[in-house]
Amino acid sequence: MSAAALREDAALEGLVHVVDDDEAVRDSLRWLLEANGFRARVHDSAEAFLASEPQREPFACLILDVRMPGMSGLELHEEILRRGLALPLLFITGHGDVPMAVASMKRGAVDFLEKPFNDAHLCAAVRRCLARSAAAQRDGDAQRQARERVERLTQRESQVLGLIVAGRLNKQIADDLGISIKTVEAHRANIMDKLEARTMAELMKTALQATEATAGR
Repeated sequence: MSAAALREDAALEGLVHVVDDDEAVRDSLRWLLEANGFRARVHDSAEAFLASEPQREPFACLILDVRMPGMSGLELHEEILRRGLALPLLFITGHGDVPMAVASMKRGAVDFLEKPFNDAHLCAAVRRCLARSAAAQRDGDAQRQARERVERLTQRESQVLGLIVAGRLNKQIADDLGISIKTVEAHRANIMDKLEARTMAELMKTALQATEATAGR
């Protein structure tokens, strides 16, 4: 799928959360987003946003005000990172400064817009956020599928796969495990079949994705 098509799908399917304590800003943003084909959900505080269980959406993004009573936008960003939520976000603020913007981007924010912002710039940033969220979802799905394939392997096949990934040759694997080269070749064939890999590059990619999925559990 092209990048442009992905952006269009994200705009139609993704959810944009808006967190701002100013009711007028929330209403304005919701109108702007819905007028441009996005689904929007507004929250009047960081606490209200967290209580809405945002992780239940298949993919989404967040427009977040920096300065709010209670938990600030920056503190909410830290909480999102702590919880491991795959939720790309952009900050909006009337009090921004360059160090704050740089720090936000380093922590993973997609953009940092000062009020009053250009509507087209905000919509473009939202599309980037949703495209990132959709890509993360695809990566997560691929990792889960890879883990499921690797879990089909027997204990011995898992040992052989580990040695293959480590760069060991058939003869070396045979010596390491005390088995014949023909047995190693049979295990390799079974591994390729169970991992649905046609090439060594595909096998290595699946093994890496399975490792990433296991680490992310």
